[in-house]
Amino acid sequence: MESQNTCEEVLPVSTLSEPLLPGKADDDDDLEVQLTPYDRRATATATGASSFSRTCLNLTNAVSGIGVLSMPYAVAQGGWLSLALFALVGAVCYYTGTLIERCMRADPGAIASYPDIGKFAFGSAGRRAVAFFMYVELYLVAISFLVLEGDNLDKLFPGSSVRLAGDYRLQGKQLFIALAAAVVLPTTWLKSLGVLAYVSAVGLVASAVLTASLVWAGVSETGFRRNSTSVLSLSGLPTSLGLYFVCFTGHAVFPTIYSSMRNNRHFSKVLLISSVLCSVNYGLTAVLGYMIYGEDVQSQVTLNLPSGKLYTKVAIVTTLINPLAKYALLVAPITAAVEERFYLPAGSAPARVSVSTVVVVSTAVVASTVPFFGYLMSFIGSFLSVMATVIFPCLCFLKIYRAEGISRIEVAAIAGILMMGVFVAVTGTYTSLQQIIGSL
Repeated sequence: MESQNTCEEVLPVSTLSEPLLPGKADDDDDLEVQLTPYDRRATATATGASSFSRTCLNLTNAVSGIGVLSMPYAVAQGGWLSLALFALVGAVCYYTGTLIERCMRADPGAIASYPDIGKFAFGSAGRRAVAFFMYVELYLVAISFLVLEGDNLDKLFPGSSVRLAGDYRLQGKQLFIALAAAVVLPTTWLKSLGVLAYVSAVGLVASAVLTASLVWAGVSETGFRRNSTSVLSLSGLPTSLGLYFVCFTGHAVFPTIYSSMRNNRHFSKVLLISSVLCSVNYGLTAVLGYMIYGEDVQSQVTLNLPSGKLYTKVAIVTTLINPLAKYALLVAPITAAVEERFYLPAGSAPARVSVSTVVVVSTAVVASTVPFFGYLMSFIGSFLSVMATVIFPCLCFLKIYRAEGISRIEVAAIAGILMMGVFVAVTGTYTSLQQIIGSL
């Protein structure tokens, strides 16, 4: 009863009336409050709960993705003034992240995952809708990571092959996809997200090294092309906007990270820190890449780096490390959902290892066989990511808290965010369909 009363005291009537950065509370009391309502599985122990710093690592790694490679291209499409849209998108995604947190606190005993939010707001239909978009998005993004690994490693080591049983050879892209899957497999067996924070730290270091490589290229080799850049390009703004949204997707794993916290009332503070860190990294990469290569910048800035240079090799290697470090975070909600769906023993190591192994193997198989997968991922990602990042958080929050009273200003702001999300989904889907049709 004590934990329930504590949760009720922080329940927001409106997000405008609740401070975004809650004050510091006693960690022992918070741990007692957090352990009772949220951790329904055996992973919810004091040993497995993530500290503030480890949660920062996990959340920053969840937000920071391979979208950083396309940031210079996004600025080239929309011009320098499109960076204002980047700031707007970052603020919107941070806000919708806080909406997810507040939805989680609406009923701590019933909500422990993203689909739970959908069920609490819209019943079984809401749960199924959120679960479908969430798990399909996570699964396909995990596949795209393996595709990225296979393509880049195949370019670094062309002609590589391994002889298996009989005369069958595993070679090229398929070989490196299998090797990447073997590398990430042990990270998916980790029970605690606190331990997984060390894996996340590797991914963050890799992102920082990529930015440093661009600085190296601009200062010591290529130089800067200030005269070949544009201030504003209206025709390219839809593309820029879509790419900016891709950079901040990660909301589907927010509830998992939130539930893993030792003191989850500090989630909004962790989210703010993570959003700022990612925005700084994204912004530096965008500015440096565009200043160095101008309008000639490619969709992945690493493709512009000259071959044979040390910083080029460093950039490519770090590009490959980031997806490996993020993969386990993406499949963690999928693994937990499968365990719950088939009523597997909570906290059972054999069950966790078996389910995660099946998930990893299946993503590797699909990554090796699906044709035109890059364009397909662009099509599905534009739609699913916006749904998970913008549409669902806003709709669920409005449904859950409308009885508590939400100010007209806030309702108007959420309505504007929803219209922006629909616009990005429509334009992104249209562009991706054009690419798919053009490749047939």
